[in-house]
Amino acid sequence: MAQKPIAMEQLKQILQLQKDGVGVREIARRTGISRNSVRKYLSLLATASPDSQQEPNNKTLADKAYGNDSVAHDAGRLQQLIDHFGHTQGELSKTGVTRQLLWREYIQQHPDGYVYSHYCYHLAQYLKNRDLSMHLEYHAADMIMIDFAGKKQYYVDVDTGEQIACEVFIAILPYSGLIFCKAVRSQQTADFTDCINSMLKFYGGVPATIICDNLKTAVTRADRYEPQFTDVCHQLSAHYTTTFSATRPYSPRDKAMVERAVNIVYTHVYAPLRHQVFNSLYALNTAMQLQLALLNDKPYKNTPYSRRWFFDEQEQALLKLLPPEPFISKKVTQLTIQRNYHVQLNEDHRYYSVPYQHVGKKVKVLYDARVVEVYLDGARIALHVRSPHSKAYITQSDHMPPHHQKMQQIKGFNRDDLLAQATRLGTNVVQAATLMLENSIYIEQNYKACFGMLMLHKKYTAARLDAACARALQGTRVNYTMIKNILERGLDKQTQLPLSNTPIPPHDNIRGKDQYQ
Repeated sequence: MAQKPIAMEQLKQILQLQKDGVGVREIARRTGISRNSVRKYLSLLATASPDSQQEPNNKTLADKAYGNDSVAHDAGRLQQLIDHFGHTQGELSKTGVTRQLLWREYIQQHPDGYVYSHYCYHLAQYLKNRDLSMHLEYHAADMIMIDFAGKKQYYVDVDTGEQIACEVFIAILPYSGLIFCKAVRSQQTADFTDCINSMLKFYGGVPATIICDNLKTAVTRADRYEPQFTDVCHQLSAHYTTTFSATRPYSPRDKAMVERAVNIVYTHVYAPLRHQVFNSLYALNTAMQLQLALLNDKPYKNTPYSRRWFFDEQEQALLKLLPPEPFISKKVTQLTIQRNYHVQLNEDHRYYSVPYQHVGKKVKVLYDARVVEVYLDGARIALHVRSPHSKAYITQSDHMPPHHQKMQQIKGFNRDDLLAQATRLGTNVVQAATLMLENSIYIEQNYKACFGMLMLHKKYTAARLDAACARALQGTRVNYTMIKNILERGLDKQTQLPLSNTPIPPHDNIRGKDQYQ
């Protein structure tokens, strides 16, 4: 590697000591610079005479000591090297590519180029000048950064003795630095949602944004500007009134705080537990939480304040409130609304109603063990309570078209409802309704006929209906069709004929009392 030149102040010190008559060995001892280097710089600076009355300026010393004159002549070769770096800086990230290989390719193109040590020195300087980092200011309750640790934790299965590997979920509030961690069996959806629930319960509130890596559980398509999130992330966002944001692919600095938190957890949680053996996931998490509490309560270096103090004093009150219930992941399916304005869940073979206006449209159905939700274009249009004991068709009356609602209204009547309505229409109507409700053993058909009879008053008035019922009551049987015919023919308006008392004349078909002995 190229030798690093000494500082300008040291050059001036060497010249001053030489001017004072100090020897090379003593100059080397006083300045801490090797004797060979002292001799080299004194030789280069020989033209800058120590007897000169005028103090040489920095440019003059630099030109002599650092060979700036030769650097000017070398500018073309250095520019060639920089151009080479511009084309090859991304090559080092590729499999099998080394600096030695890049240097050989460079020498083939520029045989008079730099030797390998100078090549590596200039490459490091080139990359350093382009690998700049920015200090980020974080705001209280603005975000939580989450990630899964690269190193796993373990517990031993009591029955088999097998060592079970566990993923470790880690989160941090960047403003206060409060850290959360939890061991789970996998990174799959069920464990991921459990981690989010536990994390927000630990913090006691919800931030504006949750920033995650491009893990498959959260992101279906990684993109620098518009990543596509999974359904479970959309559900979590809606449940907790927050948003998910993903880092840029291959940009760990976007979540540098949680990357740092992972290393902190390795040191303060993993390391103290390294000699302990746990027989269950619960036991492992219990031990981890004890170490985590010590970490969060530990004061920052040279201060009396801890992560917990900053969180309690400055951040917790600004977090949004948690919903009453933790999030439960829902299954998602795409269904088409059938002509009977229901969607069918094949899982339980039940039908759930949707507003009839949307018949034929494709909807997204989210469901779990408790509820079924139906969404159209992102808006929820139906919500049903799910029960294994419910009937095959679960229908809400406001989802039905008007004429179906009327039929539902008829089916919903009972005997007392119908008789109460009949009372408001007349005494004869009450008698007719009472008889009609007892016409047959098919109760629902009796209710339907009675309701139809009562509705006739809307067309013919209550007075005419009462008169028609009075005429029908003179017969042996009363039904809907009879009363309707009386009203249609206007028979309710005719004067009723007295019953005839004329005796029946004797004939051969009449049997006497002797026939019944």
